[in-house]
Amino acid sequence: MLDFLRLPYRFREIRRRHGRRPFRLLDVGAGHHSALAAKRWFPNCHYAGIDRDRHYHNDERDFAAMDQFFELDLTRLEFAGIPDASYDVLLFAHVIEHLTNGDEVLRALVPKLRPGGFVYVEFPGPQSLHFPSKRGTLNFYDDDTHVRVFDAKEVAGILRGCGLRIVRAGTRRDPLGILMLPVHAWRVKRQHGYVPGGVFWDLFGFADQVLAERPPATSID
Repeated sequence: MLDFLRLPYRFREIRRRHGRRPFRLLDVGAGHHSALAAKRWFPNCHYAGIDRDRHYHNDERDFAAMDQFFELDLTRLEFAGIPDASYDVLLFAHVIEHLTNGDEVLRALVPKLRPGGFVYVEFPGPQSLHFPSKRGTLNFYDDDTHVRVFDAKEVAGILRGCGLRIVRAGTRRDPLGILMLPVHAWRVKRQHGYVPGGVFWDLFGFADQVLAERPPATSID
């Protein structure tokens, strides 16, 4: 149970479906030491990352953990070098709000998903426009690299239009995260000297999420 509490929310569905079995992950937006985090929880996964700048909060340990890295500007939609139908999981964790054409990026990368695979998309919802400002982002405009507001209904419609089945769509609320908020706040304040806005995301309902899956391939006898 304690192990599950420490598991980053974006990895929860992966753990439910794959456990520690091998699978192929395409992490769209691979900065902030995301490769190390993924390999910590899923040591048997094949990790492929996409980012415009390979050095965005990554170091040699991250590159050693990566099985593939695609140094691409997502907005250019130049994804021919990424093989189609090759990944069990597509992960978009707080990426599309930084892109003027995040909808087009989603559509262009869905073909990389294998039949039976799933895509998880998380992003600040429109409700975040009205939250108080806080260091570490609690209001959408706290991050000056945010350029576009999406909502769960819009993103679900995009993925449905790509032939995916919507499993869930709505505001991200993690009851365990809310329950553990005082402990988390105390821990990060000791570490950083302040409590960042991200600690309060579940309490406020800062983020929207959409989980969608590609139907399994059907065999013809």
